[in-house]
Amino acid sequence: MRAGSYSFRLMPDFPIHAAVVVAALLTLLPFLFAAFWPLDVLGVERLPLAVRVGLPAVSCIPYAMVAVSYGQFRWSWFALYLLLPVAISWLLHRASVADPAQRGDWRDFLILAVLGLAVDLRWFEPAWPPRLAVFNKMLLVDAGIYGFLAIRRLEGVGFDLRLRLADLRIGLRELVFYAPIGILLGLLLGFLHFHAAIPTVSHVVLGWIFTFFFIAVPEELFFRGWVQNLLERRVGQRWALVTTAVLFGLSHFNKRAVHFNWRYVLLAALAGIFYGQAWRQERRVGASAITHASVDTLWSLWLR
Repeated sequence: MRAGSYSFRLMPDFPIHAAVVVAALLTLLPFLFAAFWPLDVLGVERLPLAVRVGLPAVSCIPYAMVAVSYGQFRWSWFALYLLLPVAISWLLHRASVADPAQRGDWRDFLILAVLGLAVDLRWFEPAWPPRLAVFNKMLLVDAGIYGFLAIRRLEGVGFDLRLRLADLRIGLRELVFYAPIGILLGLLLGFLHFHAAIPTVSHVVLGWIFTFFFIAVPEELFFRGWVQNLLERRVGQRWALVTTAVLFGLSHFNKRAVHFNWRYVLLAALAGIFYGQAWRQERRVGASAITHASVDTLWSLWLR
């Protein structure tokens, strides 16, 4: 261990430095704050425009902390995490001026395309050490949260993780509707296979919680809270539901396969219909994330 550095080993060959833990907390704070407390308390709208637009530039700090800790800091990546969130905020500010009725401006869809493709195609993951690429996903989610909720002030997103009984009821209802269809189709296609091992209760609970916060919520916020929400204003609820489900399915084309994984795309698109219905009923990301996390946990622990 170098003098002045502190680390522990998450895996035998992979030390986790103290700076990485601090960077993780800084990355999670915007996500958790927006999910559990109203953004209005920040008083962002009362700040000067230059400050409002420039504030998300702090996203470069977690990158710098992690990259320096592992000796792979690059100014080009630093500039990306400094400037991209600012560009997102500026474009969404212009969208709010051009489209105060929030029917969906071209800038909204451009930003969604950039964020979605960057995560799905892993454009920026080479910036991060092995096993820490999740930072990239969460920083992009933070940039979207700040831009769409604090700057664009997009209505009807439903990003509130103070869960209600109705969220649980709706989320589990859509799970019950989808699971038999998805399991049968997945088995027939040879995509799903039953596991012989039975996981422990703690494994199931911890797996569900991790999946809920780091997979289901970010994806549901993106696809339902932002994409489906904006598309509804353009093409109506039915076509927005179907279009978003198809896009959600296509986002899985490169998962668990070297080439186009059409089985995964089909099952994910079908699941997207049920996730979209869960979100749409009361416009709550928490409800669709419950369905999503439950499906993913069921798949990963018993059927993959």
